[in-house]
Amino acid sequence: MISASDFRKGITFEMDGDVYQIVDFQHVKPGKGAAFVRTKIKSVMSGGTKEVTFNPTERFPKAQIETKEMQYLYNDGELYYFMDTETYEQLPLEKEAVEDAMVYLKENDNATIRFYHGKAFEVNAPNFVELEVTETEPGVKGDTASGANKPATVETGAVITVPLFVNIGDIIKIDTRTGEYLSRK
Repeated sequence: MISASDFRKGITFEMDGDVYQIVDFQHVKPGKGAAFVRTKIKSVMSGGTKEVTFNPTERFPKAQIETKEMQYLYNDGELYYFMDTETYEQLPLEKEAVEDAMVYLKENDNATIRFYHGKAFEVNAPNFVELEVTETEPGVKGDTASGANKPATVETGAVITVPLFVNIGDIIKIDTRTGEYLSRK
């Protein structure tokens, strides 16, 4: 059991016959009245989100979530195919389950897939990825006094804010949790 006062981003719990994941939360202690927890939760099964307010003392059963490391193989236009590297079984997933991670994944990259009762509901890219810059504006010499940045498109189609010295063809390291540029190779 988990109480609403222990809610954190990413925690999954069961409520009203469905499984929900905390997308965002805020512990509120107003000047008058009792404290409460304002949350935005996402249904693991349907993908729908809603905002709910909980009393901090409310308790819910914690959902048993399994995670598995799998390799991204390809996309056929409708489905994204992942392979279990131990059994070589392929798992087709719809765009809704993978869209957040696909911004950073290219073919043959590994990803962590989360399951509830055998149904995949979320794909997470590795925390750090190295991708090639395919499109960016050239940096102007002498325009570095303000520590300026520019947008750059990487090989997966993601647009990342990078320093002016990054050029087309450079390999950059990106933190997938925040979408921030970390370094250039």
